[in-house]
Amino acid sequence: MGQRGGTRSTRALAWLRGRDPDLAATRRAGRTALVMPALFALCGQVIGSPVMATFAAYGSIAMLLLVDFTGPMVQRLRAYTGLAAAWAVLICLGSLVAGVTWLAVAVMVVTGFLVLFSGVVSSVLAGATTSLLLAFILPVTSPAPLTQLPVRLAGAGLAALATLLAISLLWPRPVADPLSAPAARVCRAAAAQLRAHVARLAGAPDAPTAVRRAELAARTGSAAAELRSVFDATPNRPTGLSAGSRALVRLVDELTWLAAVVAGAGQPAADCRTCDTDAHAVLRAAAAVLDRAADTLARPPTAPDTLPAAAADLRKAVAGLERGATTRLPVHHRPGTAAEAHAFLGTLDVSFRAQELGFATLQVADNVQLAAAAERRSWPERLLGHDPGALTEPFAAARERAAAHLQRHSVWLHNSLRGALGLGIAVALADLTGVQRSFWVLLGTLSVLRSNALSTGQNAVRALGGTIAGSLVGAGLLHLIGQHGVALWFLLPLAVLVAGIAPAAVSFMAGQAAFTVTLVVLFNIGQNPNWHIVLLRVQDIGLGVAVSVLVGLFFWPRGATAAVDRALAAAYTDSARYLAGAVEYAIGRCGRPPTRSDAPLEQGREAAAAARRLDDAFRSYLAERGSKPVPLADVTTLVTGVVGLRQAADAVLGLWQRAGDLSAEADRAAARLVLLSAAGQVTGWYRDLAGCLDGPRSVPDPLPPDPHGAAGLVESVRRDLLDEHGRASDTAVRIIWTADHLNAARRLQPELAAAAQRYGG
Repeated sequence: MGQRGGTRSTRALAWLRGRDPDLAATRRAGRTALVMPALFALCGQVIGSPVMATFAAYGSIAMLLLVDFTGPMVQRLRAYTGLAAAWAVLICLGSLVAGVTWLAVAVMVVTGFLVLFSGVVSSVLAGATTSLLLAFILPVTSPAPLTQLPVRLAGAGLAALATLLAISLLWPRPVADPLSAPAARVCRAAAAQLRAHVARLAGAPDAPTAVRRAELAARTGSAAAELRSVFDATPNRPTGLSAGSRALVRLVDELTWLAAVVAGAGQPAADCRTCDTDAHAVLRAAAAVLDRAADTLARPPTAPDTLPAAAADLRKAVAGLERGATTRLPVHHRPGTAAEAHAFLGTLDVSFRAQELGFATLQVADNVQLAAAAERRSWPERLLGHDPGALTEPFAAARERAAAHLQRHSVWLHNSLRGALGLGIAVALADLTGVQRSFWVLLGTLSVLRSNALSTGQNAVRALGGTIAGSLVGAGLLHLIGQHGVALWFLLPLAVLVAGIAPAAVSFMAGQAAFTVTLVVLFNIGQNPNWHIVLLRVQDIGLGVAVSVLVGLFFWPRGATAAVDRALAAAYTDSARYLAGAVEYAIGRCGRPPTRSDAPLEQGREAAAAARRLDDAFRSYLAERGSKPVPLADVTTLVTGVVGLRQAADAVLGLWQRAGDLSAEADRAAARLVLLSAAGQVTGWYRDLAGCLDGPRSVPDPLPPDPHGAAGLVESVRRDLLDEHGRASDTAVRIIWTADHLNAARRLQPELAAAAQRYGG
C-alpha cells in the first residue's frame, strides 16, 4: 500500500514538473497558501479589522503570487522593499481620488499607463506591473473615509513584511537561471569533444578511440538537445526578460549552432590530419574558452571571472590562423576536374572550420560575459534596466529607452494605452452601474484583457467559463458546509494553492475557476455562508470581460504579433543589405575599383539597430499573455537567424579589414564576379524571406548547393595564388573564406524556411 502511495506521489510530482518545470508557480502558490490565510486570520480574527484583513490578504497575493523577482537574495529583498514602498504610495493615491468618479477615472488612466509603460525600462518594473496596478485598483474601487488610510497601509505593511520573510525562509528561489546549468553542460561537452578531435588530428599517443569520440559527440548533441528542451518547456516566458535572461535565451541558439560547428570540425578531410597546427591552436583555445564559459555560468556572480583572458587568447590564435592559412594552398597545383577542385579547396577546410568555430565560440563567450555582468549589476541599475557595458548613465539610458517607444508603431505604447483605457472605462462603468464590489470588475478587466483581439476574445470565453464553473463548485461547497463556517478556514489554504498552480499547470480557465472558489471561500469566512456572492462574482466578471473585449477590438487588435512581423522583415532586409555591403567591400579590397570603407560600417550599424528593434518587439511578444499563434521555438529560430546573418557579415567584413595593403595591379575580375554572384543569390533569398514575413508572399525555397561552385571558385583565384615573390597570397585565402561564409549563410536557409512556413501558417 505504501509503495503504491509512493508511486502515485512520484507520478504526481513528475506530472507537475512536466507542466511547471522549475516549480516556479508551485513555489509561489505554496508560499501564498501559507501566508495569506495566516494574515487574514490575524487581522480579521485577532486584531478585529476587516479592512486591514482585506488589504493584508490581497497585498500578500499581489506580492507573493503575482511577482517573482530574480537575482541574489539581497537584490530580491531590495526589489520587494521597493515594491512595498510603491504599494504605500499607490494606496494613498487611490484612497484620495476614490470619492470622485471623474477624478478616479482620470487618475486610473494616467496611473495605469505609467505603470504599464514603465515595463519597457526594466524587467524589474515589468515583472511588478500587475501587482502595482492592484495596489491602486483596490483602494480606488473601495471609497472610504481617509481615517481608514492608516488601517489600509497597516494591512499592506503586514503583507510586505510577511513577503520579505517568506521569500527568504520558505523555499527560496534558485539564484541561477534555469538555462544556466544545461548551457554549462553544453559548453563542457563541446570542449571535451574539441580536445579529443585535436588529439586525433595531432596524432597524440593518448588520442581517444573512435568509440570514445563517438561517445563525446553524442554527449554534446544530448546536452544541446537538453538545453533546447528546457527552453521549449516554457512556451510563455515571464513578463519582461532581464538583460541576463535575454543573453541566456540567445545563448540557446548560439550553443545549438556551436554544437553543429563542433560536429563539422570533427569531420576533416582524410589528408588533413596533421597539416594545420594553427587550426589546432584555435581549437585548443576554443576548448579553453568553453570551459571558462561553463565555469562562469555555474559559479556565483561574485566569483572571479577567467573568461575574458581565455577569449583574448582565442582571438590571438584566430589571428595567427589567418596569417598562416596561405601556407596550406597547393599553389603549383592546377585542378582540372570538379573533384580536383573540391580537393584543392579541401586544403583550407580545416582552417576555415577552425576559424568559423573560433568566431562562434567568441560569440558564445560574449553572451556569457553579458549574462554574468547583468547579474553583477547594482539594484538601481537593475531597476532602471541599465545594460552592462553601456556608456550612458542608468537614468539617461532608461530615459532614452522610454523615449524610443513613444512612437506610433511601438507595441509597448499600444499595450500601455489599451490597458490604461480599459481600466479607466471599467472604473467608470463600475461606478455608473453601482455594483456592490467594483474591484472585481477591474480585476476581471485586468485578467482578461490581452494585447490582441483574438487572445482577448478567447480569454473572455475562458474567463466566463471558468468563473461559472468555479461558482458552481463554490456554491456546492457552501451547500455542503451549511452552518459549519469553520470548515472554510481549512479550505482557504487549499483553494489558494490550487488557484496559484492551476494557471501554469492546467489552463487559464482552470485558474479562473480556482480563483473564483478562493473568493467564494474568502468572502464567506466569519459569516453565514451565502451563495449570493456567486452571482455577484459572475456579474462583476461579466462587466470586466465586456470592457476587455471592446477595448481589445478597437485598439490595435493584432498586438505584438504585428510588431514582430514588421521587425523581422526589417531586420532581415537590413542584415541582408549589410552582408551584401560586406561582400562589396571585400570585392573592393581584392581588386579595382575600390569600395568606400565606411559604407559597410554604416550598413552594419543599421542592421544592429534593426536587430535591437526586433529584440524589443520579441520581448513584447514573450511578455504578451495568452497562447501564442505559433510555437515559440519557431519564432526564436527566425529571430536567431538574423543573428546568424549578421554574424556572417561581421565575419566577412572583419576578414578583409584585417587584411594588409593589397596590390591594385592584379586583375581579379573573375573572383569579384564569383563573389558578387554568390552574394546576390544568398542575400536575395533573405530579402524574399523578409517579404513573406510581412506580406502575403510565399516562403522561398532554400538555395541548393552549387555543384560547380568549387570549380568556379578555384578558377577565379588562379591569377591570385602567387604574389610577386612566388609565395601563396592571403588574398586567395580570403576570397575562398568569403565564399565559405556566404555558404554558411546559405546553410541556415532550410531551417529558417521551415520555421517561416509554420510562422506564416
